[in-house]
Amino acid sequence: MDNQRKIRVAILDLYEGQPNQGMRCIREILRQYAETHQLELQIEEFEVRIEKKVPDLSYDIYISSGGPGSPLDTVGSEWEKVYFRWLQGIEQFNNPLPAGHTGASVPKQVFFICHSFQLVCRHYGIAHVTSRKSTAFGVFPIHLQQEGQGEPIFSDMNDPFFAVDSRSYQVIQPDKKQLDRMGAHVLAIEKERPHVPLERAIMAVRFNENMIGTQFHPEADAIGMSMYLQREDRKKTVIAEHGEDKWRSMIEQLNDPDKILWTYSHVLPNFLDYSLRKEIAGK
Repeated sequence: MDNQRKIRVAILDLYEGQPNQGMRCIREILRQYAETHQLELQIEEFEVRIEKKVPDLSYDIYISSGGPGSPLDTVGSEWEKVYFRWLQGIEQFNNPLPAGHTGASVPKQVFFICHSFQLVCRHYGIAHVTSRKSTAFGVFPIHLQQEGQGEPIFSDMNDPFFAVDSRSYQVIQPDKKQLDRMGAHVLAIEKERPHVPLERAIMAVRFNENMIGTQFHPEADAIGMSMYLQREDRKKTVIAEHGEDKWRSMIEQLNDPDKILWTYSHVLPNFLDYSLRKEIAGK
């Protein structure tokens, strides 16, 4: 790639000031990508929930993070109003120009992670967002749906592939009519278990040509997660909730090159590849 190109990336931080590995992992993926492709990435971060800050439309790529708490209890909050105004601005910018107009712009590319994904699914009304019977926390298989098989973001991913899942809420019961109206597609679901009478959660959606999101954490890296799980307080919590065998299994899976390491090195980098191809095509 042209080493003179400058790409502007905005990270929307929804962690509300709470300690997390997500922001560090996103920064590191961007750093590694810029180094590998000899790109100059200009990265800025915006604290959404406390400072109510969002980026303007001068960026090329937007990554909206995970975060704590309920995606239902903040309906109508001031920070959500700011967040969805930003989203509306992206939509308006990306909409095709009316017939007869000239000067089309390169569309903005957006990736929504976990909490952001839940918020946007709720906002668009494409599925039901609800609490889980128990918290999902660990390394889990993700199953691609038909539309996911050809999705560029999941290029070179196995079916199933494995990802870090950490949530007390879920997106279920897709509204096919609303998905069709938007031109959106469910790309992946959680582990298919026909013998369990619980609906499978939606794990990835392409909302439109320029917006995609995942319920899982594609940014999670093995080192950070391993350190997090071996923290004494976190270790005790996981063992108390899931048992010591589950804790040991999670540590082992984090070091499997075909699981978290593969997802970390493919999903968000594939999104960046896709975004840059769109930029080239639009110029």
